[in-house]
Amino acid sequence: MSGAPLGAGNNGGHAPRPEPRMPRMFWRIVITASAAGGAFLLTSILDQDDGNIWQWVASIVIGSAALIVQFLIDFGERFEKVDTRFNEILAATTLFSQVDGSVLRSDEVTRLVLGYTKVRERGGDIVQAFAEKELGRLAKTMEGLGSGSADCPGENDEWLIDITDCVKMTLDATSTSVDREFWTSGSAERYLSAQEKAIKRRGVEIRRLFVVRDTDEVTPELRALCERQRRRGIEARIAVRSLMESNPKVDDFIVFDGELCFETKPDQESNPDGTWLSAEPDHIEDRVTQFAKLWAESERQAGPEPQPTLTSGT
Repeated sequence: MSGAPLGAGNNGGHAPRPEPRMPRMFWRIVITASAAGGAFLLTSILDQDDGNIWQWVASIVIGSAALIVQFLIDFGERFEKVDTRFNEILAATTLFSQVDGSVLRSDEVTRLVLGYTKVRERGGDIVQAFAEKELGRLAKTMEGLGSGSADCPGENDEWLIDITDCVKMTLDATSTSVDREFWTSGSAERYLSAQEKAIKRRGVEIRRLFVVRDTDEVTPELRALCERQRRRGIEARIAVRSLMESNPKVDDFIVFDGELCFETKPDQESNPDGTWLSAEPDHIEDRVTQFAKLWAESERQAGPEPQPTLTSGT
């Protein structure tokens, strides 16, 4: 595939040159001369005495006034630009001072700004458009998390894996029919590898509850899936809703460190339709309570789940 290099774009990838100042000065001269000439002509019509110096005085005064007005307008425009730029610098300074005092690493923010600046200076149109879209997506996520929740359409496996890389203490998850096909995907292997690393390196406790509607759904494939996850150090169990006293509706969710909840929203056909993150304390508390009840129910149930074995593997 052939095409222009990454740095190619309009003007050979270089920043546009500033417009020359000569046209603006030229039009000032034209406007001043026109104003002075018009004043001279008007005074000539009103006063037929060609020797009257008033004609020259009027034309000079009006022409000078026109020139002064132009300079005042230009000064006002430049002052407004300087004021706007000063406000931008002040806002940026305030922002970075907040970043320096926050938990967020300021060097990562600096890398983001510098990287985006380089794209604007050297990137072609398609590169700049893609950078704008990625920056907008990141800004939306940051704004959402700042307000307590964030969402995106479809499944977001990158969120899932990135948060798993950040978890420090506990990961409690339910798995329903909504995400059952996920476990045969490449993203599932990356996800399980991230969990295994969290268990071995950081001592994270991970519990996963596979929730099915009836005992007929407790298939050998599902039992084997639980066993594979146990070998990685995950405490995996199966719970049957029809055997529970209340037969509750169970959503597909994951609670990380009791602070952040990752949920997969189904469509009308129970396929993954959207991903939602929530850090709202009340919502987190509800999910933690729900998982505790479901986990206790899985212990109470007699036969759907085999006892964990002591086999080892990867």
